[in-house]
Order: sequence, then structure tokens, then C-alpha cells
Amino acid sequence: MAYDPTKRADWEIAAEAEKGMPSSSEWQKRLGLKADEVLPYGPIAKLDTRRILDRLGDAPTGRYVEITAITPTPLGEGKTTTTLGLIGGLSRRGMRAGGAIRQPSGGPSMNIKGTAAGGGNALLIPMTEFTMGLTGDIDAITNAHNLALVALTARLHHEANYADEALAKRGLRRLDIDPRRVEMRWAMDFCAQALRQVVIGLGGKGNGLPMESGFQISVSSELMAILSIARDLRDLRARIGEITVAYDKRGNPITCDDLEVGGAMAAWMRNALHPTLCSTIEYQPVLVHAGPFANIAVGQSSILADRLGLKLWDYHVTESGFGADIGFEKFWNVKCRLSGLTPHVSVVTATIRALKMHGGGSRVVPGRSLPKEYREENLELLERGIANLLHHIAIVRKSGVKPVVCINRFQTDTGAEVNLVRRHVERAGARCAVGEHWRKGGEGALELADAVIEACAERSEFDFLYPLELPLRERVERIAREVYGADGVAWSPEAEEKAKAFEADPRFRDYATMMVKTHLSLSHDPDLKGVPKGWTLPIRDVLLFAGARFLCPVAGAITLMPGTASDPAFRRVDVDPETGEVRGLF
Repeated sequence: MAYDPTKRADWEIAAEAEKGMPSSSEWQKRLGLKADEVLPYGPIAKLDTRRILDRLGDAPTGRYVEITAITPTPLGEGKTTTTLGLIGGLSRRGMRAGGAIRQPSGGPSMNIKGTAAGGGNALLIPMTEFTMGLTGDIDAITNAHNLALVALTARLHHEANYADEALAKRGLRRLDIDPRRVEMRWAMDFCAQALRQVVIGLGGKGNGLPMESGFQISVSSELMAILSIARDLRDLRARIGEITVAYDKRGNPITCDDLEVGGAMAAWMRNALHPTLCSTIEYQPVLVHAGPFANIAVGQSSILADRLGLKLWDYHVTESGFGADIGFEKFWNVKCRLSGLTPHVSVVTATIRALKMHGGGSRVVPGRSLPKEYREENLELLERGIANLLHHIAIVRKSGVKPVVCINRFQTDTGAEVNLVRRHVERAGARCAVGEHWRKGGEGALELADAVIEACAERSEFDFLYPLELPLRERVERIAREVYGADGVAWSPEAEEKAKAFEADPRFRDYATMMVKTHLSLSHDPDLKGVPKGWTLPIRDVLLFAGARFLCPVAGAITLMPGTASDPAFRRVDVDPETGEVRGLF
């Protein structure tokens, strides 16, 4: 049954649909799982990945479908909505279909972007639990991350106050940590600009060593990156131990295992390694694992969730963050390289609204009404903005993956506007489908499902953009030119010095390149819309994620701790004191 999303809020649709949501035992039967492979958590469950994959290792592997998008407006263009709609459309075509999406961060959920649960009749349930912590994976990451800082600051305190002999009596050796070279910041899963730069250890000798510090949003933690790519608990534990927390005064790395905290951090995260099983409102299975923010993090659902889904259903749909320049590029050159999995299709989600913005439309501001040109037909703006969509199609094509464009249709989009986009896409040699899944659910995604099925039946020639042997600066140059469309790269002296050091050290030659860049433009400048020309990508720093084995070049002015806007979503969220029902989520 489809609900009327023009008359009912998402949280109301979710509450109604949750009344018929399958129980853990029903999912066990539907998915052919054994009792010890399902770990109930109230109305939902985690799945024991190791047990299931050990049992199904020789089972056939399903079709692998990735969801990406054009350069979005600040409102987002509906990748999760398209993911859930496509799963519904494939199911209505008789396919066993499921997917994997990322767990939302409390930052955007309580700020301006909403829950990331999809919307309308392409919605994930249970929506409230999904939005507000689910089974605690992000809480586990936050606690484990902060425990590393607890270990570091405690060691700094003890080394400042005790001689070597006194430290030895306490079972400690002097690490000689340089308090000016601490690489990690404290973590909190909200947007809080006031915590970007702080000073800790004030108030006297007993309160620790005074030093500059700060906070990052939890989902930007290296631990989230590790959760996204870890093969199993052994791999998770090893990677956590290798995280560089700080450097000593001779320039040597101080790791979590040096601080003797890696084991405790892994213990905090042991249950987070299991994906959580949720549902569409049409009761198709969806795994939730790992987190968002592809501009400052991996921004992918986990490799474990994808491996699991590919064994449990015929079509597995996974999503990547933001546009193809960021999320798909990381999926293509990092996630697929680490997983060994080869995608069949990438769906490029596009909206008429975003294309008009790229054509020169007025600024789109969350919390404010859309300007007139976005609510009425405007073919001139739209035609100018289609270049952005064609650029994203070209990015996907470079990988050898088949692109399928989904026009995520809004009620204000006219037939002439939709037909204009379709003509340009088909002229570019790509498949195009109109998705009305927000309004109609799986029935509104049948055209998209058919296009995906057809594309999956064709052979693809998947290949990476660069070999691992390519030095870091040459990788960044290739990404900048061939993915973003830049004329080249300009390195700050500090960033270039770091890059040269990484290139000269054989330990870092097989590290993945994880770009950090705004999602609001193909360039580093969020104000440059469409397909910018005549620009150079500035790299101001290179971050080291030694546990994840990532080198992260930072382009432009971007921070690991977003800020809260003047009209955040939490102003509209409340709880019914009689029933406990959460209201106002979107």
C-alpha cells in the first residue's frame, strides 16, 4: 500500500508502516538464516556476518548496483530514496532484492539535512531508531575514539609528573610524546563549531597537561573508515592498533598499541562489526552499516554489508555519499580495490532542481522556500545545468561501469523538463529512467528497475583510475584532472613536504588515496556550480590514517567538525509524553 506523502510527514508514514514490519524470527525464515546468525535488538536485529559468510561462501553472488548522484544542492537529491525505491522496483519485478545504506549521523539529523532515511514511500523503517542511534554503532565508535585520547592525555600527564623509575613501577615506559603533534581530536556526533579549537588541561597540575585540542564529528573518525573496510574482527583489531594518535619528540609515531589501548577500543567496537537489518516500508531487507560524509570520510556502506547482501539476494544495491566526483570515485578506486568486488551498474541520481541550480539558478538555502525558478518550468536554466549531469556520467564511464541515470522526479517537475533531461542523457549514450518512488514506492521505480536489469545483463570492463604503484602526487593530479575537471593541482609547501615524505617511505606506497573536498561543487570551491573551467585544485594538507591505511589530501577550506545552522532540525523534534512516540523527524 502506498501512502500519500503530500499529506503525511515521513515520521507518520514510518510509524504506520512499522506496525507490519517483520520480526527478527520472520526475517530469519525469509532470508534462510539460522537462529545463531540473527542477533535481535528490540524490533530489529544485527546479522552475524562471519557465521553467514562462512556458511554461504560458495553460494552464487548477486548483481552489484551502486547509487551515486550529480553535484547536489545543500538539500540532497535523494540517493537513499532512490536506493530504497529501486529495491522496491526490483522486488516488484520478481527479483530477490535488498541493499546496504549508511547509518545517519546525529550531526545532519539534528541540523539541516534530516535523517537520511529516504522519504515518502521510499522510506527506511524503523525510522526513529535508525535516526537516533540504531544499535549503537556510532556510539561505539565515539567511545572507542575518545578512549584513545583518554589514554594519550593520561600518559602525557603521568610522564610530566613522574620520573622514569616511578613510571616503571606503574608498568609504564616513557613514550616522550610531543603534545604539539597530537593527530587525533576528540569526537562527538553533533555539529558544533564552538568545539573545533579548544584548550584542555587547565586548572592546575592535577588536571592534566595544558594543550591545544579540538573536536571532530564522530563519523569522520578513522575508526569509521576502519569499520567500512574491515574484513573481520581480527582485521579490525589489527588496524585499530596501528592508528597514529600522536608523534614523539623525535618524530616517531605513537600508535594505539603503543598506548596499550587498541584492545579496549576493539572491545568497544566488537558488536559494531555486525550490520543491522532494517526494512523498507514495503518490507524488503536493508542492511545498515558504516557512516556518511564522503566529503571528509569514506562515505560508503561497509564492505562486510556488501559481501553479505551479495550472498543473500539476487540484486544488492549499495549507496555512496554525495556526487560521483566524491562518493563514486572512492567506491571505484578505494572500496572496490579493497573488497575485490566488481559493480555491474552505477545509478546516477539527478533532480531537475539541482540541474537548474547548476544552470545559474538562485542559491538554495536549507530552511527557506525554494525560489520561483525551482517551482516553475524553466527550460533555459535546466539546459545550461545538464552539463553537470553529463560530467558525472563521464566519471562513471571512466571506470568501465554502466551508468543509468535516474531522474528523481518532484511534483513540480514538468513533462517538458523531464523530457529535456532524458533527451540529453540518451544522446550521451546512457540509459535514463524517471523515478517516482517518493510518491509511489516500488511501483514508481519500475522503469528504473528495468533499466538496471538490462544494464546488469551487459558486460562491463571495470578498471581503476590509477595503479597502486603511482606516487601520491600523481594520483591526486589524475583525480583532479580526470574526475573533477581541474587544470592541475597546487600544493601548499606543508602539504607537498608531507607528500614527498610519504612517497619516499615504502610503508605508504600501497595506502589508498582518500580525497577530502567539498561536495557542493566539482571543484574545491562550493560556490562554483555546473562544470567549472580554468581552475586549479589547491591541496593544503595530507592527513594520515595509518590504521585504515589511507592518505587523505585535503582540498580547500574544509573542516572535520561541521557547524550547526540557524534553523536546525532539532527545533521541530519532540516526544509524546504519553506514548513515547518521537515526532518531527524528517
